[in-house]
Amino acid sequence: MAQINLLPWREEFRQEKKNEFIKQLAGVAVLGGLMCYLWVMSMNNSITDQQQRNSILQNEINQLNQQVKEINELKKRRKELLDRMKVIQDLEGKRSIIVHYFDEFVKAVPDGIYITSLKKTDNMLFIEGVSESNTRVSAFMRRLNDSSWFSDPNLNSVVSAPKKGDQAGTFVMQLKTVLPDTGEKNGS
Repeated sequence: MAQINLLPWREEFRQEKKNEFIKQLAGVAVLGGLMCYLWVMSMNNSITDQQQRNSILQNEINQLNQQVKEINELKKRRKELLDRMKVIQDLEGKRSIIVHYFDEFVKAVPDGIYITSLKKTDNMLFIEGVSESNTRVSAFMRRLNDSSWFSDPNLNSVVSAPKKGDQAGTFVMQLKTVLPDTGEKNGS
């Protein structure tokens, strides 16, 4: 006789396939979760490593910035010292100039002229004085103009006194001081 299986074999086959599918789905889910976990851990490690590198670089940058500040301060101090040295050298070099000015000035003052005020501002010399006559003031101006240490004498005012006894006229004059070896106007 022929054997006939009347059991619901299709149901069992479907159930087997369904269980197999669920097992495969669970395996893929576990594998996907494991892959995600490994990827997250890898990214966290990469981020931690990069942060450590960044902190090392930041420390180096801070040290370099500190060195740059020190270098800038040293340059500033060097410039200040060089400026001071230049001022000292200028003062040393110009120390005798005032002596030459006074020497030339005394040589240019003729008899009969008395200086009451002498003031120097930059390269201008302002002179006030008393003179016995206007010709002596003219001679004084010519001598100053002929000097290599002075130039451009300019008489600002002359006040003549009446001829009573020993009274004399007053004058106000200005002129420029010159450095004779360079021919330039003196700015000190």
